[in-house]
Amino acid sequence: MLIDSHAHLDMPQFDDDREELIERSAYGGLDHILTVGTDLDSSLAAVKLAQQYNIVHAAVGYHPHNAQECDLKELDRLAQVTSKPKVVAWGEIGLDFFRRLSPPEEQLRVFSRQLEIANDLKLPVIVHDRDAHKEVFAILKKMGKGDKRGVIHCFSGDIDLARDFIELGYYISIPGTVTYKKASLVKKVACDIPLERMLVETDAPFLAPVPKRGKRNEPLFVTYTAMEIARIRNIEFEEVARSTTQNAKDLFTLK
Repeated sequence: MLIDSHAHLDMPQFDDDREELIERSAYGGLDHILTVGTDLDSSLAAVKLAQQYNIVHAAVGYHPHNAQECDLKELDRLAQVTSKPKVVAWGEIGLDFFRRLSPPEEQLRVFSRQLEIANDLKLPVIVHDRDAHKEVFAILKKMGKGDKRGVIHCFSGDIDLARDFIELGYYISIPGTVTYKKASLVKKVACDIPLERMLVETDAPFLAPVPKRGKRNEPLFVTYTAMEIARIRNIEFEEVARSTTQNAKDLFTLK
């Protein structure tokens, strides 16, 4: 069994076959799918999907792309939603200084506030970090160390940064990009970090792995990511599946 620790099942790319896709994932060997919010509406949609489907759980939060639109009252609304069954994390939150769809100062404000809320609620966080490694690490370091602080989603840093995040108590999530021929950085991370601190994800509908690259990604394709990690580490696929599944269950308190 595998767990897709990060997907966006509410997105319109799945409107035509969402139920079939979830059923296909279950029959194909997925134990759980974590569908992740990016703003108020998508977070509420994620929670609704978690109530509808046995293998789906939800995370709520405001993505850095949407930080400029975030009213702090909406964060209070999301905090209330976390009391619903199967809401297991706060995310997707963080900083994105690559696309800068929201001003950096707004991203920092919303990220910091969400970390505080998640800490108060004792929920693990799902952190987006793109071209903001130094800033994200500094903010998380201020939050202090902990056993299960959260996960650095779709990790794009180097092995030293991965180890620094692990030291703080975060897991490292490996996406489908690890299957790309020229993705040497993430391949190195996937090879060298402790397996007990690793998750796997799709970020569906984005970043489909080889041999599905260029197509719509879906949760079941996390299998290709796990297969590549096993190849890189020269271990059995079952070991990757068993370890990453247990890690996700531990972090998100899944049964």
